[in-house]
Amino acid sequence: MKHSLKKLLLIAFFLVLGSPIILAQYNIIPQPNSIQSGVGEYKTTQLAEIQHQNISRQSQRQFTDYLIGAGFSIGTKQTATSTIKLVVDKNQVFQSDEAYKLSVTPKNISIAAKSEKGVFYGIQTLLQLMSDQQVPAVEISDYPRFKYRGVHIDVSRHFYSVEFLKKHIDMMAHLKINNFHWHFTDGPGWRLEIKKYPLLTQIAAWRTHEIWKDWWATNPRKYVDIRSGEKAYGGFYTQKEAREIVKYAAERHINVIPEIEMPGHSEEVLAVYPHLACSGKPYTQSEFCIGNEQTFKFLENVLKEVMAIFPSKYIHIGGDEAEKKHWRVCSKCQARMKKENLKNEEELQSYLVRRIERFLNKNGRKLLGWDEILEGGLAPEATVMSWRGENGGITAAKSGHDAIMTPGEFMYLDSYQANPATQPEAIGGFLPLEKVYSYNPVPAALTAQEAKHILGVQANMWGEYVTTEAHADHMLYPRVLALAEVAWTEGKNKSWADFKRRANQKIPFLQSKGIRTFTLSDEVAFAHHVDIEQKAIRVELSTEKYSVDIRYTTDGSVPTTQSALYSEAILVKDSAEISAQLFEGNKAIGKPITNRFDYHLGMDKKVTYNIPINKYYAAAGEKTLVNGEMGGLSHGDGRWQGFMTNGMDVTIDLGEPIAIKSVSARFMQNVSPWIFFPKEVVISVSNDNKTFTELKRIPTPYGEKTEGTLFHNFGWNGDANAQYIRYQALPNGIKGGWVFLDEIVVW
Repeated sequence: MKHSLKKLLLIAFFLVLGSPIILAQYNIIPQPNSIQSGVGEYKTTQLAEIQHQNISRQSQRQFTDYLIGAGFSIGTKQTATSTIKLVVDKNQVFQSDEAYKLSVTPKNISIAAKSEKGVFYGIQTLLQLMSDQQVPAVEISDYPRFKYRGVHIDVSRHFYSVEFLKKHIDMMAHLKINNFHWHFTDGPGWRLEIKKYPLLTQIAAWRTHEIWKDWWATNPRKYVDIRSGEKAYGGFYTQKEAREIVKYAAERHINVIPEIEMPGHSEEVLAVYPHLACSGKPYTQSEFCIGNEQTFKFLENVLKEVMAIFPSKYIHIGGDEAEKKHWRVCSKCQARMKKENLKNEEELQSYLVRRIERFLNKNGRKLLGWDEILEGGLAPEATVMSWRGENGGITAAKSGHDAIMTPGEFMYLDSYQANPATQPEAIGGFLPLEKVYSYNPVPAALTAQEAKHILGVQANMWGEYVTTEAHADHMLYPRVLALAEVAWTEGKNKSWADFKRRANQKIPFLQSKGIRTFTLSDEVAFAHHVDIEQKAIRVELSTEKYSVDIRYTTDGSVPTTQSALYSEAILVKDSAEISAQLFEGNKAIGKPITNRFDYHLGMDKKVTYNIPINKYYAAAGEKTLVNGEMGGLSHGDGRWQGFMTNGMDVTIDLGEPIAIKSVSARFMQNVSPWIFFPKEVVISVSNDNKTFTELKRIPTPYGEKTEGTLFHNFGWNGDANAQYIRYQALPNGIKGGWVFLDEIVVW
């Protein structure tokens, strides 16, 4: 009676909120696509007979071990008082071979599927339902939204052990993720034994510096012969170890996709086999010479050994970020272009991709590559991984090719997931849990027919700044939880509010499995947008934590238990310094976060760009710097405007001469993506837009090598009367360096 009353109260609560009823009751990730509650619970202490139907002996043992390991009491037909029935029925109608039906009553459990893979996923759901030696009565009919659900781990920049990989394969299986993309090769190190080319693991697997950025800063970047006894960092997987991982993953219904980079990101290969470079010399380039037949002999020999280890249908060849300057001056490459009637170096790269694809197809495999393989024409049967936004996936799908969506904005787990000041070092950017969860892998630009070419979605953990396995755990989780639900659950069945609850409850489980997960931010998250009708900025506060309060002030003072309790958006009609903090009862959690918001005098005024907007970081175009939309922790969030080479120079027309007391703008510095503060800022005013009076010249307070994500306001305070304000950020003088700012605030 008490259980039923509690369930009815939960249903009523979620009906009021307008959320799906199914999300109120269970702690399953990814969220199943159909759940119906039953009455009562199955007690795991009662002896159960496991009945297998059309299931192999190996899987029978595996499934039984899962259940016993989770705490189910297993008996015999003679001793059992309940049954657990596991059935493969190829005659039943299921959406896919990964779909399953799970039924739990107080006396019996049954899982039916079209394949053993479906039964396996049904067991994962059953284990997540279990709590306090009981499983709630329930009927679940479930299937995946996408057939490709992947996680990528880069082991080239920093090497991770076999045990580490197995731990994460276990968790991928638990979350119904079915592809592990293993990034073996890149400039920082070759990580797979190739018996025909021993120098790859004798030298190219070992570099002079353990920390990637220290090695990257050297010139030339060197490798070490491990037999020399010199200090070296690196490692590699033997073919035996790689086969062990493949077998371990296959037992958990996970496909392992190896990546062997070509034609770029190959400086480690060319250091030990320099005859494959255009120059013929080591330490001179990162791209294979495409005009050299020896290049194809090498690549095919490597791929033969790779295919002998990995049964994966897909072989990933990279194909990204290849410099083409060496090909332009290489006589062999130019001769190849002439012989094959290739118009440019993009088509030369496409020649390599197409030729490798024919080789893979001949061996029963399919080519997979990053979206640069589109350049110069896509190979006939190739599948594209779209990482530079969604355009690569859209282009591939519209041309009839399959694509896997992995855009950096949503799926690159090497970005910060909370305030950089509270996090271990990352490459930059800002990708919190909610943003990962918000991603829809099917672009709106595709028709229903074109959308069928979107095979699925993948999250990528790159290792440049992820130096230890503990750090890798931290970067992967809990964001992989969000990836799992994005990949499996239909959009209509997703709910951020409920997922947040389930993700918080999953953290102790992750820790129990040895995963040193990030435990979610203790800080309040700010979001805002401009309300033109009310001439105000609408500020919204949120938290990743579950079941905590947010209290805030609008004068910048530290919130207390007596401060306002956040319940709805805060309207700022002039300026406010909002400080917010989490509270659990009367206990403050984390640190207060303060942000200033200004509906200022420059809002929506005309801006003239004396230096053109850079098309790559245009944000909202000519309104960006006076639209009230302050940038967040990531330079790529669409609110920061970026300038290169010549710095930035704009003039704001206030419409008429008015009294002004301050002009300021906030800049970002993050040296990892090559973003630096300007050398200095110059603020000037005028009434005729011809003759300007300089108000202030502000030099940068930081050196160019200062690391971390930094923010600084460059501004002037005083008294002036002006119609035109000229704001200049002088270039920092760093070749390739960027300058980013978000809003010019005028009072």
